Amino acid sequence: MTHTGLLRIGERNRCCGILTRLLRDLSDPTIGRWVFRATVFKSRHSKGFVGYGDADPSNTSSLVRGAELRVAETRAVNRALRKAYGIGLCSIEELGLLSAPQVPVTPGPRSHDHPGMNGSSNGQPRLRDQLYLLIRQHDLDPMLVKAYAADFCGTATLKDASRDLVESFITQLAAAASKDRNALLCKLNSYAQPTKANP
Repeated sequence: MTHTGLLRIGERNRCCGILTRLLRDLSDPTIGRWVFRATVFKSRHSKGFVGYGDADPSNTSSLVRGAELRVAETRAVNRALRKAYGIGLCSIEELGLLSAPQVPVTPGPRSHDHPGMNGSSNGQPRLRDQLYLLIRQHDLDPMLVKAYAADFCGTATLKDASRDLVESFITQLAAAASKDRNALLCKLNSYAQPTKANP
């Protein structure tokens, strides 16, 4: 789900309007931190559905450095639209998966940082969410991706891999999917279990 997709849903449902407001008391321009409140009105008589969004250099990519204000507003609008139209799936902009900053990787296992691939010691999006987003974006087979990931990390299962290895795999998968999806599909298919013939 993207910002554009949410706006289209609002348009199809004849959304009456969207009001955004910068929350100055919670924002700090000196460090590039911005917080917005957005209200979506489904009809002229609607009381409105409210969503909040924040952005700062710690949760946005260097590619959008300096645009944290606009990112915060987009996130607020997305959350308000999801509330208004009952959409449970978070948007890409909310998760920050496409705009997560690149954090230097320290060698060595840090399994305590990602119990069940859920952990995040620095406030970044969960690795599981990042992986699932890539799977949805490129229409990949989740089971084959997990098998590939475990092989890449050299572990029996993906949950046994260190956070560093999982981060490396996600980076590798994203690059492969963008460069040559067909080649990636061939690679993934090599992890498919052979089908047993009926006697």
